[in-house]
This record gives sequence, structure tokens and C-alpha cells, in this order.
Amino acid sequence: MSGLAIGQRAGNRVNMTNPASYSSVDSLSFIFDMGMSLQNGIFKSGNNRINAYNTSLDYINAAFRIAPKLGVSFGFVPYSSIGYNYTESNSEYDPTTGYTNTSTVTYYGDGGIHELYIGAGWEPVKGLSIGANIAYLWGNYYHTLTQSLSANNNSSSSNSNTLNRQYNADISTYKADFGLQYNIAAGKNNQITLGAIFGLGHNTDDQATLLNYSTNSDSIQYTAAKAFDLPYSFGAGFSWTHKERFMIGADVHHERWANCKLPEIKTTTDNSGYNQMTYQATTGAYLNRTKYILGAEFHPDRYGNRYAQRIQYKIGASYSTPYVKVNGINGPSEVNVSAGVGLPIINGINNRSVVNVSVQWTRVMPSVSSMITENYLKLNIGVTFNERWFMKWKIN
Repeated sequence: MSGLAIGQRAGNRVNMTNPASYSSVDSLSFIFDMGMSLQNGIFKSGNNRINAYNTSLDYINAAFRIAPKLGVSFGFVPYSSIGYNYTESNSEYDPTTGYTNTSTVTYYGDGGIHELYIGAGWEPVKGLSIGANIAYLWGNYYHTLTQSLSANNNSSSSNSNTLNRQYNADISTYKADFGLQYNIAAGKNNQITLGAIFGLGHNTDDQATLLNYSTNSDSIQYTAAKAFDLPYSFGAGFSWTHKERFMIGADVHHERWANCKLPEIKTTTDNSGYNQMTYQATTGAYLNRTKYILGAEFHPDRYGNRYAQRIQYKIGASYSTPYVKVNGINGPSEVNVSAGVGLPIINGINNRSVVNVSVQWTRVMPSVSSMITENYLKLNIGVTFNERWFMKWKIN
């Protein structure tokens, strides 16, 4: 459902977005959830177009109840990922020298941050639940920029200079998120759930390094201290469920990226006209981001005798405002549409587990024509194992 979660409360699935939902886990259940995706990305810039395919593990988590009205969850999810490799070239003829000057720039990036979390959700009074997730984040990134300048004519060529820059950082820090949910019974057949979340922002205390060298100079390493921040975030959502068959919900999630720092190269000129380069953490590279989500689910009859009655049908859409600036210009916004089904696993020993299959289309829309336009078509596959682990057996 395009990430709809803040107001979602179901005891048969893991909802790590709002940890207050853990209190709804059935007392007899152990839920193990995992998912992966297969993605085709289409990138366009001017008349250039390229396809990229990749497969990723999206999450592994579990949830169970440890006491009345108290549930816990733990798991592993990727927090971010980096992967690109592309080259651009520009040539210009200089009539004064008779040479064609060519600039070729290669960009490469790899890495990502992982998240390992544990959380709990508690219902202290009927209808009101609170929860928290505490996570450990760790990972690294590696970016390189290689720029070569060459000049040639019909009879000769010469390489004038090659510039190389390597950006590196190792990141490890904590992450804390809090949630709240309130259930309202609206008559005999309707249930309304209101939800809210809050994420604690802070500096990670990690440093970033830049290694700068070229053909005509020695290598110089720069270090930026306290180079990264996690943003404060908050959100609210609701869901309305009718007869346990039809559900509709909406979320709004806001992230305060604008005050977060990022390591950047700064060039200053002293009184003698000498340019000095520094590498330091500064603000201004990010924008505050807001994401709007709308989703719906239809379940013909979760207790029906026929298989088709127990299939879950889901659909969702979202829109996100930009959160980065590119050369001082607001970055791309994002539109997402998804649809899928939950297929129950029914056999002699299990009738509560589900295979979730969905198709998702995402379009990353640049604010100016010079930016890259991205389109993604993704197939998501998830399996929720819902086992009766805590049943007390009686033998006559």
C-alpha cells in the first residue's frame, strides 16, 4: 500500500513504522516476516537512456507477545543504499590552437547503511497503545570522481591533467523512534485507528574524508568532523476498517532534513589571491521532506471456506516532496503507485501464514530538465509466517 503504516494495527503482521502496533500481536502467535524485491530502473538524461536491474533484501523481522498487552519486535532492514557508475564526456574545438579539448568525468559510488532494531509496544489502557524502537545503524560509503582533460588535433594528442577525488565515511550511531495508536469503536461494524510517530534527530559524531590528487600535484587528504546528522521526523495517520473486510487509510510523514549537515568542499580566497580548499560539514544541501500516502485493502471473508474469499487485495499511492538540493536547485519529487495481493498459505499444519506479492511503479521527477529522470518498476515478494508457538496443550 505504498508504505501506509502509521494508523495500521493488525495482529497478524509486523508494522515497524509505528511500534505501538506491537501490542496488537496475538498472544498465541510468533510472526516472522521477510521480503525482497526485483527492480528495473530506467534512467533518462536528454537523449540518453539506460536500464539497470537489481535485486534487494527489504526486511527481516519478527514479533511476539511477552506479556498481556505487551508485544516486542526485532529485525534487520536496509536504511539506505548507494550504487552507481556512469561517465559523461564533452568536447569543444579551440580555433586558436587547432585542438579539440575533451573533458571526461566518471562518477562511481558504492555502500549503504544497515539498521538492526528492537522495539516494544504496550497498551496501558484499553484502546491506547504506546511503543518505541531502538536501532543501531552502521555502514559506509565510497564515492569517486575522476576527471580527465585531453587535447588533440589531426596529427597529435596530449593529456593535460587528470583529477581524482575519493570520498569516504564509516558511520555508526543509534536511532530512536516512538509511536502512539488509539482505537475507536464506531458502532458494531467499524473501527477507527489514529496513529502518530516521532523520530529523534541527532548528530552521529562520524567524520568523512576526502582524498584529492591529480597528475600534476601531490595527494592531499581532508577531514570533516561531525559530518552527518539524522533528521527529526514526525507523522500522523489513520485507518478505518469496516466489518474486517474493507480498510482505507492515509498517512502524512515529515522529515526535518534542512538542518542536517553534509560534508562539502569549500574554496576560499585569501588576501594574496591564493585559493584554499577545505572540507567541512555544512547545512544547506537538504530540504525538509513531506510524504503523503493513501491506501486501501479489501478482504472478502478472512474466515471463509473458499480460498478466493481469503485473498487480500491492496492498493496504494504516495507523493514525496524533494529532500535534496542539486547545485542549489531543489531536487526531484517522487510519485509511487502500488497494487498487490496477500495469498494465504493453507495446508494441514498452517492456515495463518501469507505470501504477499505486489507491483510498484515509482517516478522520480526532476525540477529542471538537466536532471536525470528515473522510473522504477518493482516486483515485491514477502512472506509472513504466523505460527502458533505459545499454545498450552492438554492431554487427557
